[in-house]
Amino acid sequence: MDSLFPDASDLETSEPESTSPIALAPLAARMRPTDISELVGQQHILGEGHLLRRAIEADRFSSLIFYGPPGTGKTTLATVIAHSTDCRFEMLNGVESNVAEIRDKISQAQKWRQLRDQTTILFIDEIHRFNKAQQDVLLPHVERGTVRFIGATTHNPYFYVNSPLVSRSQIFQLEPIASEDLVGLMRRALVDEKRGLGGMTITADDQALAHIAEKSDGDARRALTALELAALTTPKGGEDQVIHITLKVAEESIQHKAIVYDADGDQHYDTASAFIKSIRGSDPDAALYWLAKMLTAGEDPRFIARRLVISASEDIGLADSNALRVAIDAQQAFEFLGMPEGRIPLAHATVYLATAPKSNSAYAALGEAMQDVKEGHTLAVPEHLRTSSRKKLAAQSGAHEDALKYHYSHDYEGNYTPQAYLPEGRCYYTPTENGLEKRIKERLAYWQKQFDSSTV
Repeated sequence: MDSLFPDASDLETSEPESTSPIALAPLAARMRPTDISELVGQQHILGEGHLLRRAIEADRFSSLIFYGPPGTGKTTLATVIAHSTDCRFEMLNGVESNVAEIRDKISQAQKWRQLRDQTTILFIDEIHRFNKAQQDVLLPHVERGTVRFIGATTHNPYFYVNSPLVSRSQIFQLEPIASEDLVGLMRRALVDEKRGLGGMTITADDQALAHIAEKSDGDARRALTALELAALTTPKGGEDQVIHITLKVAEESIQHKAIVYDADGDQHYDTASAFIKSIRGSDPDAALYWLAKMLTAGEDPRFIARRLVISASEDIGLADSNALRVAIDAQQAFEFLGMPEGRIPLAHATVYLATAPKSNSAYAALGEAMQDVKEGHTLAVPEHLRTSSRKKLAAQSGAHEDALKYHYSHDYEGNYTPQAYLPEGRCYYTPTENGLEKRIKERLAYWQKQFDSSTV
């Protein structure tokens, strides 16, 4: 039977200088777990008693989709499942594969089922890269159990994978691996003589490993790659000729932290959501951090500017109408300046909005009014508010003269006169006590008092 990994005996007899594939493979590939006990992180789905672990150990699953950031173990988990269940393992990549290759793998799976009564796990990495036709080819075979399908994606499958395929699969989200788990993984690699760096005499400072783990941003592949680079490029020293990985060596081995951010996927929307919610929650520090992350990751600043303008009206509104002016000014200033200076007015607006008094009263009022209209509560325009031609028609039909008379507000003291503008006395806008809206509330109360006295 074809196997993704060599037998243990092959590993034991391999010398460090061997030209076998396993010896030439990067450390991250060599250290890939082959057993569920070797997996690090993902305890929310793989911990004792959790659903996925129970399903793997009992060999009771059909189709699975794993999604999460790079280096969190999606491919590794698929291969571990294949080993744990003694299934045949076939792998395709969403970038390179086509319909013909899919059909060929399925045909092979059918033959293995007939000849050897062995189930095939068909693992498709980057399943979101398959178009609808390619995904549809899988459906009948997943439905009939011809193959056990496992898909992996960095994108939310509910948006990027066909609904019929999603409905036939269990979805599991993988999280970035915690720094302490990455440190443990690197220490294991340093002492593993078969697959890791145990054949070399290496010492690594705690600070060095902690730095690599922190800069890896939850990506195990990135952490192991940096560790291998540090080990292979650091000369031996001292009487014992030991490779010593210090903090300085670690900093040189992983100089730039990878920002986990996809311009059209979950990280894009999650970070933008955190940015707006931090502004709404009046936390300027958090808002600035998420702004910095978006800018560093290459987010379109115009998208950020649009979100600021929306927040200025939705979350601050009439509590401080100047917030909208600041947001618009920031957007225009960015267009005038461009990057990198354009980030400064964006930060200006972010802090202003985060520290401004908050009110969503105007936004909420519009929502209630629109809901009334959608639910069929369409009100007729009062006679005195209609156009002149419409009022003439009403007069000809016998409408009372007082009902047709419109009172021009500017003809009265204080530019206000009691007059109904909406039938049935409906109320949508309820001002808060926040910021300038407190004055609006007092003004409305004064006008309401005049209106009430005029109708007595």
